[in-house]
Amino acid sequence: MTHPLFSLQQIAERIGGRVDGDGEYQVSGLGTLESADASLLSLYTGTRYQQQLNATAAGAVLISEEHRAQTDLHAIVVDDPYAAFAQLTHLFDRNSTVVAGIHPSAILAPSARIAEGVQVCAHVVVGEGAVIEAGCYIGANTVIGERCIVGENCRLNPNVTLYNDTVLGQRVLIHSGAVLGADGFGFAPYQGTWFKIAQLGAVIVEEDVEIGACTTVDRGALDNTVLRKGVKLDNQIMVAHNVEIGEHSAVAACVGIAGSTHIGKGVRIAGGAGLAGHITVADNSYISGMAMVTKSVTQAGSYSSGTALEPTASWRRNVVRFRQLDQLVGRVKELEKKIKEIEGHS
Repeated sequence: MTHPLFSLQQIAERIGGRVDGDGEYQVSGLGTLESADASLLSLYTGTRYQQQLNATAAGAVLISEEHRAQTDLHAIVVDDPYAAFAQLTHLFDRNSTVVAGIHPSAILAPSARIAEGVQVCAHVVVGEGAVIEAGCYIGANTVIGERCIVGENCRLNPNVTLYNDTVLGQRVLIHSGAVLGADGFGFAPYQGTWFKIAQLGAVIVEEDVEIGACTTVDRGALDNTVLRKGVKLDNQIMVAHNVEIGEHSAVAACVGIAGSTHIGKGVRIAGGAGLAGHITVADNSYISGMAMVTKSVTQAGSYSSGTALEPTASWRRNVVRFRQLDQLVGRVKELEKKIKEIEGHS
């Protein structure tokens, strides 16, 4: 496949940088300092990569003014090389093209409305009353349930499932295997068994949200489950019913968020963390990997739980000591009491 060529000047104009070197030099893509050849533009973010910079075969480099003197390569100088690199990945992305048309194997309900400029791939199913706005890509085998709304320029990769009444804002990206709008885990104990609670809410996803592969977002029991604008969810995350995740929060893989938890704006949750239900997490908080959050976080900050990795033999001894903590606290209190008595007598 032939890759389009861009001059350094064209790229610099796109990202608001300046060329230091030959502005007519052309590149066909991006590469790491280690693997790039003369046809690629690479990225340098700091002195920890100086050795790779010295040895690179890249044709040009994205770099800050602070570090420009560290190489003689053609350069595009920007304030924030990493952010500029993120912008440029879209320039060279060959997977985002939408080729308008509806595959003959797709099954579209008579009352579904598909705007112009939408690509509907093989074996897609679209339910009654569903709306798909302009510029969307709907990947193969995706199911869009009744009364769903898919906003403009969304991309649903193959095998995505939207249950009935799910609403997506503009520019939402959903990866394969994700399921939005399945029933929340709601049951009432009844005579020694469980009585299912019908889940009457929906899932609302605002604009510029990304949802990773095999992530699930359950519909609300009464109120809706809501992902606010700019939220980023990694792969294999569980978002339970009535959860709300605030604007521009980011959640890494394998996190579990129990029902009715409210996560603020700009929150970052690292991989494997678990959040109990009916709690809140303050804006701009950070939850570290594998942490277990059992009560509300009321002030922004960095929060962790659990114990650090250590040799198994040491861990086993410390587990025993941990189980003895309550007993040890009692003994310390008793000793403190006796010390005070002795001090009183003296």
